[in-house]
Amino acid sequence: MQSPTIDSPGPDFLIIGAMKCMTSTLHEQLAAQPGIFMTTPKEPYYFSNDEVYAQGEAWYRNLFSAASAGDLCGESSTHYTKLPTYPHTVERMHAAFPDLKLIYVMRHPIDRLVSQYVHEWSVRRIDCPIDEAVDSLPEMVDYSRYAYQLEPYLHSYGPDRILPVFLERLQAAPQAELERIAQFLGATDRLVWVDDRSRQNSSQERMRSSWLRDAIAYAPGLSWFRRTFIPRNFRDRIKALWKLPAKPTLSLEMEQRLKRELDTDLQQLGRWLGVQLSCDHFKKVVAKSPFTWKSDAIRELHTASTRQETMT
Repeated sequence: MQSPTIDSPGPDFLIIGAMKCMTSTLHEQLAAQPGIFMTTPKEPYYFSNDEVYAQGEAWYRNLFSAASAGDLCGESSTHYTKLPTYPHTVERMHAAFPDLKLIYVMRHPIDRLVSQYVHEWSVRRIDCPIDEAVDSLPEMVDYSRYAYQLEPYLHSYGPDRILPVFLERLQAAPQAELERIAQFLGATDRLVWVDDRSRQNSSQERMRSSWLRDAIAYAPGLSWFRRTFIPRNFRDRIKALWKLPAKPTLSLEMEQRLKRELDTDLQQLGRWLGVQLSCDHFKKVVAKSPFTWKSDAIRELHTASTRQETMT
């Protein structure tokens, strides 16, 4: 095994989230392009998770050691925009790699929350209705507060090094968005969207974890027998036993409460992007065209941050 060395190439860019916003698909799309190297594993969590960070920078750099000369190198860790769960991410990242380019993918914040609920249910972290889960896991709301997650990055890296991407726009115009990402990264080759990689890590297809089921289903010899002799429709009915029977639905009261909380954050994000954003109009607005940061609004952010640092 190759020993990690501090001379191994590091990343040129990171996809920093958000969770359940098509980051796995984007990672795979970029990995399929000439001149771009994406890590395996997709999500190293190096800057966020203390136990991974403890392995050291040489270990992290070695994740990119298989890249060819001249490749743009990247990785995709959604933990990087999970405040307040991982509070030291930005300071660690900026200290090691102050010139990174960052891609942040967003989607309708309530849709993102519902998708995360399915994920948490599938890994058996929660077993309660979605309304109860919002209160028992308040971080699900925090991860949908995009301005809150972006603010420390805008302060540390500045708007020129952060590309805002929206899932709804990525789905509506995948090739155009991929070309926009290529321009942001400085890719010399033309990037082409690969249709057979367009669905990755779909929450609605998730089965709840079960070690006993997997031990039986994937035991040597049984996998071949299952695929060969058991009809697909019967296998699908069995799989349904480990899936949510229907898409989780928030109560009207909880939905209205979330809209009030998340609209405040969206208003701030909208000011930075020069557009009016709210939960009710989010999808229609962001799918129309890409957005760039408004310099005046970002200057106000830096002024406020500098004032607060001076006071403390």
